[in-house]
Amino acid sequence: MPDSSTDAPRRSRRKEARPGELLEAALSLFLEKGYAATRVEAVAARAGVSKGTLFLYFPSKEELFKAVVRHSISGCYADWQLELDRYQGSSAALLARAFEVWWQQIASTQAGGICRLMWAEAAHFPELAAFYRHEVDEPGHAMLERILQRGMDSGEFRPMPLGEALYLVLTPMTFVMLWQPSGTLCLPLDHGLTPHSYLLSQFRNCLRGLLREPVDADTLPQPQLHPTQPLKTTDI
Repeated sequence: MPDSSTDAPRRSRRKEARPGELLEAALSLFLEKGYAATRVEAVAARAGVSKGTLFLYFPSKEELFKAVVRHSISGCYADWQLELDRYQGSSAALLARAFEVWWQQIASTQAGGICRLMWAEAAHFPELAAFYRHEVDEPGHAMLERILQRGMDSGEFRPMPLGEALYLVLTPMTFVMLWQPSGTLCLPLDHGLTPHSYLLSQFRNCLRGLLREPVDADTLPQPQLHPTQPLKTTDI
């Protein structure tokens, strides 16, 4: 039986649960406790089912975590690839769209916490780290590289090594992912910034570095990002 009030079931125990309920419970607990400290019994209890019912769907904690990653992040890639295939606008506008989709579906949601969890625990779970690289990092980087190569091939972006261009884009995205829960660990003073405003300014800086021809910043494409509240020193 669960030994903590935080693991108490949200509803009376049932014999069956939809896999989505178990994935929701697992995601919440992985983010609250970390991968190592999360027990499958606690996940089952939060979903309101027995541990045996959970194992009908997911034979181990590792497989449960992989299912959470696929459901929350890598499962989105097929739709993103399809949008990329069909896109007809400029590469600058396409890159803005990539920032927008990443922010709305990953960084500003619980899914963003999975990325931070892997950064924190990857060294202790190398097999999960390899899975995450294969399922999330590699296809995500490949899509960004495709956008960047598209811009270089068309002459819209200046030629540069693709790896350098990729990390020009990834660096502000990575910083925001680390920033989200840490507040002033990344900003020692209250600068009045939000992840949303920081991303917009860094996106403009990225485009200035990528575009072959100088462009007025006011004419650059802008991702449509949902604003968030400024992080203050009391948020730690």
